[in-house]
Amino acid sequence: MAEPDVLERLERAIAARRDAEPSGSYVASLNARGLDAILKKIGEEATETVLAAKGGDKAAIVHEVADLWFHCLVMLGRQGVSVAEVLAELERREGRSGHDEKASRQRGDP
Repeated sequence: MAEPDVLERLERAIAARRDAEPSGSYVASLNARGLDAILKKIGEEATETVLAAKGGDKAAIVHEVADLWFHCLVMLGRQGVSVAEVLAELERREGRSGHDEKASRQRGDP
């Protein structure tokens, strides 16, 4: 089983590769193509995740979600958002009703 800090390790690896030579690094080449290219990849991976889930193949679902999360990590790094910030937001929401959490965002509550 993966260690809980795998997202932080991936975050560090992505940051280290962001400014590498694009010909030698997928992360660098994606960043060199810009935010729109990263967002397009997220959209593609999200669609592939949905299709895998519809197909019900557990291995395909795991593979596609891993791809989706990876590309989200690339986008977060590009936007200067840390994994810790996202995890803190999830922790803040923990134990709250999803309906209540969504309503608080619509009201502008913290």
